[in-house]
Amino acid sequence: MSQSFVNSEQTPHGQAPGVSVVLPILNEERYLDDAITAILAQRYAGALEVILALGPSTDKTNEIAAALAARDPRVVLVDNPTGRTAAALNRAIAASKYSIICRIDGHAEIASTYIENAVRVMNETGAVNVGGIMAASGVGAFERAVATAMRSPLGVGAARFHVGGKAGPADTVYLGVFKKEALLAVGGYDERFTRAQDWELNFRLRQAGGTIWFDPDLVVTYRPRPNLRALSKQYFEYGRWRRAVSRNHKGTINFRYLAPPVTVAITALSLILGATVNAFLFLPAGIYLLGNLAGSFVIGKDIKEKVMLPAILVTMHFSWGIGFITSPRGLI
Repeated sequence: MSQSFVNSEQTPHGQAPGVSVVLPILNEERYLDDAITAILAQRYAGALEVILALGPSTDKTNEIAAALAARDPRVVLVDNPTGRTAAALNRAIAASKYSIICRIDGHAEIASTYIENAVRVMNETGAVNVGGIMAASGVGAFERAVATAMRSPLGVGAARFHVGGKAGPADTVYLGVFKKEALLAVGGYDERFTRAQDWELNFRLRQAGGTIWFDPDLVVTYRPRPNLRALSKQYFEYGRWRRAVSRNHKGTINFRYLAPPVTVAITALSLILGATVNAFLFLPAGIYLLGNLAGSFVIGKDIKEKVMLPAILVTMHFSWGIGFITSPRGLI
């Protein structure tokens, strides 16, 4: 875990604190320009810098980043040769000079008042990290269908940062705006984690006595994966690394995280026993599949979504569940 951070700036009384926006960047040529443009357009009274930790991209991402830095001196580039998200964030934080750290992704967009509102909420609540909703919004029919699944309890459970809810303390939030001193105190992001590093960091912040605060007015537009293969890989890694967190931090698993692996186990057992013992035992698998079909018909916004959503939901549920079940003990 990297701890080579610089000190925060001293902010005069009554002046808006400076904000360092940090982004881990790898193969983001589709959305990077829009993401940075939205950050630089913030209506915020304090100083602002944008630090891009550049991994070894295989597309034109780094060329786009260089052009952005050439256009605006507030954009700073740092190297992240590993390409790993946690390492990228730690390198960006180490290069930052302001007392507030705002974590954004290269395929996300924030509203023009996002940072202003986040800093206000932080001041009002005393929270060490504030965040809001992961507002999935797709480009094209498939991505729009994935976005619908990601914003529904049927797809991702009842987590407030996916489906909304009342403002208040939370276990975790999407991305987040942090007090830098709190990040330094717990050692930053744990670089052993390829995924789930946000959840793991927020757990340590809470263990250290800090409050993680969810506010539904803090909305970040998120771009979903463009096909089933990429979606399956994403959710497999989510499940794999969420179990790694549970091994390192006992007592952090609840039913929402167990639902996908339990669904996988019951459905697989149902199919095996239905084929080898009695056809009646196909019933649990049938109920699950019919439930997905019915749910897809309800939440789908048009006929295309209603047709695509069953496969998308099964992919999300089963990839997460299989990742969780097969997560090796030696992962970290």
